Amino acid sequence: MRRILILAVALVLGFAAAYGGSAAPAPTTFRIAIGIDPDTLDPAQTTTTTAANVLDYVVETLTTMDSEGKTQPLLAESWAVSPDGKSVTFTLRKNVRFHDGTPLTAQAVKWNLDRVLDPKVRVPIRAPYIPISRVEVVDPLTVRLVLKDPAAYLVAAMTWTTVGIVSPASVGKFGNTYENIVHPIGTGPYVFGSRVKGERIVLEKFPRYWGKKPFYDRVVVQIVPEATSRESLLLAGQVEMIILPPAADIPALQKNPNVKVLLAKGDRSIFIAINTQRPPFQKKEARQALNYAINKGAIIRSILFGAADPLDAPMPPVLFGYCKTGTYPYNPSKAKSLLAEAGISAGTEVELLTPTGRYLQDFQAAQAIAGYLREAGLRVNVRTMDWPSYIATITKPLPENQTQMHLLGWAPAYLDAHQQMLQFWSTQWPPAGLATTFYKNPRVDELIEAASKEVNPERRKDLYCQASKIIWDEAPWIFLWVQRFPIVYSAKVTNISSLPNEKFYAVYAEPVR
Repeated sequence: MRRILILAVALVLGFAAAYGGSAAPAPTTFRIAIGIDPDTLDPAQTTTTTAANVLDYVVETLTTMDSEGKTQPLLAESWAVSPDGKSVTFTLRKNVRFHDGTPLTAQAVKWNLDRVLDPKVRVPIRAPYIPISRVEVVDPLTVRLVLKDPAAYLVAAMTWTTVGIVSPASVGKFGNTYENIVHPIGTGPYVFGSRVKGERIVLEKFPRYWGKKPFYDRVVVQIVPEATSRESLLLAGQVEMIILPPAADIPALQKNPNVKVLLAKGDRSIFIAINTQRPPFQKKEARQALNYAINKGAIIRSILFGAADPLDAPMPPVLFGYCKTGTYPYNPSKAKSLLAEAGISAGTEVELLTPTGRYLQDFQAAQAIAGYLREAGLRVNVRTMDWPSYIATITKPLPENQTQMHLLGWAPAYLDAHQQMLQFWSTQWPPAGLATTFYKNPRVDELIEAASKEVNPERRKDLYCQASKIIWDEAPWIFLWVQRFPIVYSAKVTNISSLPNEKFYAVYAEPVR
């Protein structure tokens, strides 16, 4: 009897295996290694592209950016701008549902945009949306933004994760509050699964996604601050994709048949933000001195291995509104004389903060920069910390902010000078925004505000060019370089690309057939 039973079980199992009647196959998983732990999972509170990139799997926006930087439909299937430029009407897609089963409606969009505009909610990148006077529900699938002034950039700004749409019904659940979303419930192709801070974020495929279904059942985002460790994981087959490998290894990786290297062009300025309101760098001569002290070309060659281009304006050339402004050639003797002119004596002690793993060779570049500043006569202490602590430190309001210099990158979400100029607009001092230099020039403020309301493209360009020249002269940054965006992935996978705002695009990654 026992022998018959064993035989029967074996026949059933064999039949199931042959005809697909067995238990479901193990879920397929795509693993990504990034350098920083996101400081927030609330779309409205995002401060950095890498965190936004992770959220984009879960939360969608009304419009999106394509690989050419053009604005395309996403949750809105179409939009119309009024002839006077003072309203924008979006028509939403039908039959879109949030991960909690509630429908996407104009009322849900209004709730999200009202929240972004609400001063009770911390929104570091609120400025692009300030022109919105009110949000109107026209009908269940139509929403109208009524503007205080024309804002030519606004439809493009709706591509950014800050205005990602979450389910209003999720507030009060999963630890979410109106002021702080910790468990995002969106409409995207993946559902937020779990998070171990400092280690990983797990995303699960949403079976009822309205759009094209992704291949992988699960995406695991691993937090690996060290570039060499990310590279080792990839080469050992323990992840399928990494960003920002060790720059020195890029040539060898390009020759390795087991991986693919994408050196994507981006719009990220890398700079040293100088606190213009704290000693010892309140005078522009002191800040100009810092620019002359750094051999940027040498750092690009020897530390970044060519994966960057020197800044010649306060913004990258890819942005609308760019005009070539000037250079600060390496001139250590001029740096010393300008420091003396500013009243800064040799041996003055200063601190340079830097992240580790957020930007290409960030810590190594900061060490090289500190070396050049020491040659100019300053005593420089370099300090690093994890990304959430770093952001919390540099974005303290001025009365509490003791930073002197910190390395930072800024990549506009849309290819327009408007968002770049938020770094120099005094309305954006923390906590209102992310202008961590605390720079203020009334004429620059005037020009930025005028450009934000101007609808004539040529006049807008001219206004931004005028502002750029003043900013370059007053040097609230050590102007460094425009970073390339290295993405390295297994040769066993395909459909991995990038967007011009320094995001990777791997939602539809799949194995090579």
